[in-house]
Amino acid sequence: MRCITVVCMMAFCGISGVAADEKSDLKAGDTKTVDVGGDTKMAFVWCPPGEFLMGISDSETPRGASETPQHTVTFKQGFWIGKCEVTQDQWKSVTGENPSHFKGSPNLPVEQVSWDDCQQFLRKLNTKSGGTFRLPCEAEWEYACRAGTRTPFAFGESISTEQVNYKAPFNKGVARERTTEVGLFPGNAWNLCDMHGNVHEWCQDWYHDSYTDSPADGSAWESPANTDRVLRGGSWSSSQLSCRSAARGHYTPDSRLITIGFRIVCGSLPR
Repeated sequence: MRCITVVCMMAFCGISGVAADEKSDLKAGDTKTVDVGGDTKMAFVWCPPGEFLMGISDSETPRGASETPQHTVTFKQGFWIGKCEVTQDQWKSVTGENPSHFKGSPNLPVEQVSWDDCQQFLRKLNTKSGGTFRLPCEAEWEYACRAGTRTPFAFGESISTEQVNYKAPFNKGVARERTTEVGLFPGNAWNLCDMHGNVHEWCQDWYHDSYTDSPADGSAWESPANTDRVLRGGSWSSSQLSCRSAARGHYTPDSRLITIGFRIVCGSLPR
């Protein structure tokens, strides 16, 4: 997968945006639905402070070289992440347009949006709502996807087309060949939907071909700059291998494909 440059929104992504007394009441998977302006609502899930092993161990197979070395990432603060991928209705309410190839329901994920497009969307959304919305850092994304698991998928050692919208081997499941409405499939242990499959999801980070010298504090890897931005999660056209929790993709930030969308994180939920 391949990509150009643009301004970054926030280099550090471990900001919770909740009052200290509220933090103590939150647990992994708690969900809040907020109005982000113009009667547009989004659901966010709480990911608590903690640490996890990012990437895969030397003993795991098959494996991609870019998924190593496995390393510990520590989040001193929790964060809110979108329960689902951003929908066409949500995108249109902010931008007035719908660039997606697959249409038919406002709850389909928006696709054919570049990393650059997502940054413009976020600037408009933050102006409209007074929020601090942004793309997830790659470490945040994998932490949320795993939801405490160490297996290749949040659902275990493998997935099926009853759990995930992906391209299964011939006669091994439903061949959908397109996006499906967000939230149609079961969520992971933290109530996050479509972390595997449906559309690839942009992350804030520049792509590097290994985790050597990557941040260990959950922040976005913004220096040194590179040519491509990170994609995570696989899509409706991906193999099972490409939908794993540790699997990484990348494209130039101006790339628009029918397999690429995104979800967002917020530093402070609008009240």
